[in-house]
Amino acid sequence: MRFSRFMLFVTILLFAVHSLNAQTLTVKSPDESVAVSVNVGKEIHWSVSKSGKKVLSPSKIMLNSSRGAFGSNPVLVSQNKRTVSRILKPAVAEKRSEVKDNFQELVLNFKGQWSLEFRVYNDGAAYRFKTDLPGEQIIKSETAQFNFPEDHKLYFPEENSMITHQEREYLHTSLSKIDSMRFCSIPALIAPTNAPKVILTESDLRDYPGFYLQGNGAKSLEAVFPNYVLESHIRAAGKGDRVPVVDKRADYIAETKGSRAFPWRVVGIAQADEDLIDSQLVWKLASPCELEDTSWIKPGKVAWDWYNANNIFGVDFKAGVNTKTYKYFIDFASEYGIDYIILDEGWYVLKDLTTPAEDMNLPELFSYAEKKDVGIILWMTWHTLNEQFEQVMPMFEKWGAEGLKVDFMQRDDQWMVNFYEKVAKEAAKRHLLVDFHGSYKPSGLRRAYPNVITREGVRGGEQNKWSEYANPEHNITLPFTRMYAGPLDYTPGAMVNAQKDNFAERFERPMSLGTRCHQLAMYVIFESPLQMLCDSPSLYYQEPECMKFLSAVPTVWDETDVLDAEIAEYAVVARKSGEEWYLGAMTDWSKRELQADLSFLNEGSYTAHIWKDGANADRYASDYAYIKKKVTSSDNLKIDLASGGGFAARFIPE
Repeated sequence: MRFSRFMLFVTILLFAVHSLNAQTLTVKSPDESVAVSVNVGKEIHWSVSKSGKKVLSPSKIMLNSSRGAFGSNPVLVSQNKRTVSRILKPAVAEKRSEVKDNFQELVLNFKGQWSLEFRVYNDGAAYRFKTDLPGEQIIKSETAQFNFPEDHKLYFPEENSMITHQEREYLHTSLSKIDSMRFCSIPALIAPTNAPKVILTESDLRDYPGFYLQGNGAKSLEAVFPNYVLESHIRAAGKGDRVPVVDKRADYIAETKGSRAFPWRVVGIAQADEDLIDSQLVWKLASPCELEDTSWIKPGKVAWDWYNANNIFGVDFKAGVNTKTYKYFIDFASEYGIDYIILDEGWYVLKDLTTPAEDMNLPELFSYAEKKDVGIILWMTWHTLNEQFEQVMPMFEKWGAEGLKVDFMQRDDQWMVNFYEKVAKEAAKRHLLVDFHGSYKPSGLRRAYPNVITREGVRGGEQNKWSEYANPEHNITLPFTRMYAGPLDYTPGAMVNAQKDNFAERFERPMSLGTRCHQLAMYVIFESPLQMLCDSPSLYYQEPECMKFLSAVPTVWDETDVLDAEIAEYAVVARKSGEEWYLGAMTDWSKRELQADLSFLNEGSYTAHIWKDGANADRYASDYAYIKKKVTSSDNLKIDLASGGGFAARFIPE
């Protein structure tokens, strides 16, 4: 009994000594509104506040490596702080041509040759591990907790497997309802009623698996990772050239270098809902551009075939996957200044990228496209590309392809993350753009390799072909959630539009949910430097007024100004390109009357070209009105939105 009391006394004494040795270090954002506190004791925890209000409660940080448990009984050796204020000029301007990068940094160096780096911005905070060890290491696990002070509401893109396209609906639920059996892909948005919004994601994901968020039925989310893949195959069912099946995983998450920086764990903070649309935190945290020359990277619009199933009409030949049909696409693109066309599924004999389909004369098509100043982007499954990589990459360059659309990866374990970078790097050597489909969310690779110009990882417009998922309520959630991570290849531009009560799923002749102007507004609100025109050229030819907008609207921007927004309700966004401004507005299923203050315009008069919901858009969703009027920066523009509606405007200075 005495011995037990003695051991209890020793334990309490050791705990007290350890507590005395614990340190709390702080670092604040440049405007001092965001504060990060790091407690270094037996473990490491960090917390975050905004304007004095706690947004992240103490949350554990740890990296469990074969070379040490980084974060268990840490010994702090030194710390460094610095302030950075600079202007970055992106090779591809998703939101603006100049990006302000202003943060305070705290680096904590620990015994054992590892460190933690914290960066604090006015709109968020992030941390990452660094190790400086010889040789290699195995990462057994990583602990990244996100504990919250209350049971907040959240937007949760729930997954049921880590073999996923990450094309999820954002479920509106609460933290307490997410138990340990439920997990989601990221970004995930925590949306308190009377506190800043918090969005969780990552940046600079390289040579490491992506993470997901798992609940515990309380007020906490924690990162979970796909384990390292040891054995896999392609599912034989179906077309047998695309769907990955993991047969065996290791009991660790990564095999990697001993000396490296790990991905950033990002906590974005939005005082107002519109701040979520405006933020570029993920891009700023990513590795700088690794390409010496980016002048060849050409953002633009793409005429897309797969959504409309090559359903062209009014021609004297059989439409389909054949040379004549794609010449028609090229003619359409050339006439309207559309930069690219895609040859999607069917152009090659599946499982063999070196063999074009019987009715496809590729030399003729590439020659024709070059004469018309239209680029060709080639779709392919990732597995076939990987199997024939060394053979086909120089072949695509020789043909004169402008880009690759790589599809069906459905994984973000370490091997697959590295495959993305391999494709990006080798494509850049050959001046090829890359559009990743069937992909995970953007995580910063596009900054290091800006030829990775867009990606899917979003429940987008193709869903119209088989479901009601791509509806206005979902669409207006995306700018505040998935788009926070980076560009989204949603594929807008549907010319057949429907309201709820007259929508039908039609795989080969699809229609969209919401109004025609809801589709047009996506070109301003949804960011994608390679933006699709999803519908049939034959339908676009019948819509000359809409093509006045679609042929002119840019895909990259010099400035962005979010005028008004409410998560999952509506958004009003203005963007500038050259001397012109564009305005887009979208709503959910609610009819709305909004106002746009035009003070973002420069001095002088502008001609406003306006596409707005028609008087009968609430029952016939394709109804719209096109008007022109004179405006100045002192004007307010009334925006009437039908149910599922939208609004688009182009302002040309006089």
